[in-house]
Amino acid sequence: MTSAEHSSLGKPVVYHDEYDATLLFPIPRAPKRAELGIGDTLPFHGVDVWNAYELSWLDPRGKPVVALAEFRVPAASPNIIESKSFKLYLNTFAQTRLAGIDEVVHRLRRDLSAAAGAEVDVILSSVREFAQQQLCELEGEVIDGLELDIAEYDMPRPDYLQSDASVIADECLVSHLLKSNCPVTGQPDWASVQIRYRGPRIDRAGLLRYLISFRRHSDFHEQCAERIYSDLHSRCAPQSLAVYARYTRRGGLDINPFRSSDAGDVPRNPRGARQ
Repeated sequence: MTSAEHSSLGKPVVYHDEYDATLLFPIPRAPKRAELGIGDTLPFHGVDVWNAYELSWLDPRGKPVVALAEFRVPAASPNIIESKSFKLYLNTFAQTRLAGIDEVVHRLRRDLSAAAGAEVDVILSSVREFAQQQLCELEGEVIDGLELDIAEYDMPRPDYLQSDASVIADECLVSHLLKSNCPVTGQPDWASVQIRYRGPRIDRAGLLRYLISFRRHSDFHEQCAERIYSDLHSRCAPQSLAVYARYTRRGGLDINPFRSSDAGDVPRNPRGARQ
């Protein structure tokens, strides 16, 4: 019973405010990866970067403490964590007395790692560090200004992707026009996406049409990023490739999947204006 339909997603729930790790709902990555022809050996490296803006607990004397949180779930983990269950779990810290920030980090790392099936990194930022938070857009050349006629929105169209093997490019392209839908509730998921590659020059008009073709497609954030990576890799044959999707937040959480051909490629966590 690990499919999204069996989770709390899209269902009325009672919001608990005392610690309960059992609310976390893992969903195996393997079935959706199998649709892309991805088996046990992954064709990419990467991480899912989560940011939480609504985290609070009580200190030993009962006074509330607030923090921002960053979570990094490795792409090699067997499970994603369903986002509503993640939110419900974080809510359960609200009336829980904890000794200090170290105990909060310990519980978060332990519980999330158990749900994901791999070690999850946890970084908390205290109120003293809030002023360091800055808006920073994805680096790269924005391709959204291309003049195009668009007619396909219902499903990803990898046939739009083309490359010119006579021209070797080393570039970073950005679009703010990625949209997909939650596969359970149908709610829209909005994102910016960065595509960094080296290899045969990718046709920008085809790339933009391809990204816009996700507009009515239903998949989780992580699955969309992996589909984009897989389609670019198979259709355009880049020598190196990295795809970074930065989704807008819902329920105090944003999810930002990163996939790269380079094992040493570690993404920054730039909070965009829409996030």
